[in-house]
Amino acid sequence: MAESDSPDPPTPAPQRKIIHVDMDAFFASVEQRDDPSLRGKPVAVGGSKARGVVAAASYEARKFGVRSAMPSVTALRKCPELIFVRGRFDAYREVSAQIRAIFADYADEVEPLSLDEAYLDVTSDKAGVGTATAIAEAIRARIKAETQLTASAGVSYCKFIAKMASDQNKPDGICVIPPHRGAAFVASLPIGRFHGVGPKTAARMNALGIFTGADLVAKDLVFLAQHFGSSAEWYWRISRGIDDRSVKSNRIRKSWGTERTFDSDLTTREELSEALDRIIAINWDGSSARGVRGRTIVLKVKYADFRTITRSHSLPHPVPDRATFAATAHGLLAALLPVEKGVRLLGVTLAGLVHDETADDPAASSEPRLPLLFDDEAEPNAASMAI
Repeated sequence: MAESDSPDPPTPAPQRKIIHVDMDAFFASVEQRDDPSLRGKPVAVGGSKARGVVAAASYEARKFGVRSAMPSVTALRKCPELIFVRGRFDAYREVSAQIRAIFADYADEVEPLSLDEAYLDVTSDKAGVGTATAIAEAIRARIKAETQLTASAGVSYCKFIAKMASDQNKPDGICVIPPHRGAAFVASLPIGRFHGVGPKTAARMNALGIFTGADLVAKDLVFLAQHFGSSAEWYWRISRGIDDRSVKSNRIRKSWGTERTFDSDLTTREELSEALDRIIAINWDGSSARGVRGRTIVLKVKYADFRTITRSHSLPHPVPDRATFAATAHGLLAALLPVEKGVRLLGVTLAGLVHDETADDPAASSEPRLPLLFDDEAEPNAASMAI
């Protein structure tokens, strides 16, 4: 074949440009915005009673160690001046809709994770801004101008690093991690910061001498498979800054579950009822915050001998309120009482989920050269030419 007849080499796919936007202390910030008397004060959204749970905490409260999902009594012990306010999820959803409308001006592919955070794929630069960094700054500026709230953003080439970066300079900050800095950024992070690595997994990794991303990348795949099974390849990849997942605008969650393993087995009706109340509060606040509702309540019980059973009840329409959710879950538990053996774990799942816009519908069922990604790459070198 003559040289002129040779096929052209395939055009490489453009480097992804992904932004993760995360509102700063969203629920608490909305409350402080709407009630000036709360500004500058430690605020917790949630119930202040003995069985209450913190759904969100302002940055003033976080300085005292108050965190979401913390029992209210613990939060008050850490911060006696803490001000509790009841959650107003209709207000939060309204603000979330404003924010998502802003996102739509800059990206066609937007993957919400909850009311207050989302991934955006800005590879195509829909608004013609120029760089992903500039797009992130434009989004943050518009959010502040239109909602009087602040947002933080992570800008990178993959979802995992963008998510980690958005937390790096909170509140009201931005962190940009270009491709040639991805692996080093991950190596610098404490393992407990990794998205998807919970406290139990972090403790297991710490016991194996893995405290940072650098420690994780030093372990080969065989070692990780021995200790973490099917998750081994994922840990191996993200420790090297590799994440090929795309931003999926049609991401739909099918269930929302919360469970707790107890330090000592629970045996009495009172102990089980109190534990279930806390789990219900966390689950309901979490599902409400994510703008979803469901028709089916599932109770999970693991006994001291590790025998596990589930019981469920489905309603004809999505669960209308927390009281109905709680009554149904307690009804499922009551049918199992008294317990012959101690209970080591309780869990509640809301299943058959629908998004709020369809929750009231019984018929509704439950993913040429482009502009530079980074402002500091006016003269990309070989190390940064992954774009």
